[in-house]
Amino acid sequence: MAKTDNPADYEAHLQQHIDHTVANLHEAEDYLDEHSGKITAGKKQVIEAKNDRREESIKGFMAGKKDEAQQ
Repeated sequence: MAKTDNPADYEAHLQQHIDHTVANLHEAEDYLDEHSGKITAGKKQVIEAKNDRREESIKGFMAGKKDEAQQ
């Protein structure tokens, strides 16, 4: 049996992605705050770049959720 498209399921799925990505973002920020003097500049740069991508992902997820709500 084929799955039916349920916008409510998609919105819930997007919200889970948003929540998970925000949690990872905050965890990485906390890590940087706690270990800033102990990690290399390269590792710090990698974590900051990941957080930049996380922020962009969150914006995309939120835009997708908004689009789904308008349909």
